[in-house]
Amino acid sequence: MRIKIIALLFIIVFVSSCSTKKQVLYMQDAITEGSGKVNYESANIQPNDILKITVESLVPEAAIPYNKNSSQGMLPQNIQLLQLDGYLVSLNNTIKFPVLGEISTANKTTHQLEETIKDELISGGHLLSPTINVRLINAKVTILGEVNQPGVYTFTEQNITLLQALGYAGDLTINGKRDDILITREVDGIRKVTHIDLTSSSFMNSDFYFIKPNDVIVVNPNNPRVKSAGFVGNIGTVLTIASLALSVTILLTR
Repeated sequence: MRIKIIALLFIIVFVSSCSTKKQVLYMQDAITEGSGKVNYESANIQPNDILKITVESLVPEAAIPYNKNSSQGMLPQNIQLLQLDGYLVSLNNTIKFPVLGEISTANKTTHQLEETIKDELISGGHLLSPTINVRLINAKVTILGEVNQPGVYTFTEQNITLLQALGYAGDLTINGKRDDILITREVDGIRKVTHIDLTSSSFMNSDFYFIKPNDVIVVNPNNPRVKSAGFVGNIGTVLTIASLALSVTILLTR
């Protein structure tokens, strides 16, 4: 009888704290081999973005007035130095550019801003055939919850995926709820919220497959983790259960 009671206690502890294979694996419906078209999208430039803008010309000296000179010829660079040397987008969606003055960034991607600056330089007779490069250098994603290294991460890539972003945070813990990843995103002053299921490959067709600057990713705990938080979530509780099992054993052996 006492053996059955002790066994029951251990079964309760085990069942309440374990995760199933179905709760842990990513993209469980993905076929072994396959391919699909990837639609890359660039986010519109937003207020408080910091842009790194370089202007090049067939005659290098001619492009000097259109570049901030503190970073010329200094590669590689610290990201903080790049940001100090960048162009801060105002709350009115404008930047102050050398010689050209105020330029609107409203509803423009970095590529579209490149074309705008190029057109103004050519039409204004400043440069004949300039090459413009615009990069967002303070793009951030916030990752919270059941990941190994939660925090705010800066990236300079044009496009990063949700899986890459989670990789920055050291991947989900075993307790992360993979079928309900919460993502919040602000677009033109409107906040959007969506739930992503990483256990299904269909999320790769979502607008949230690629992460946009200032996205917030929240990984909630799965049910076993929530239950264990109140049952066997700390060493004190485990010791209490062990003490209870020992007490039951002593009572039954008397």
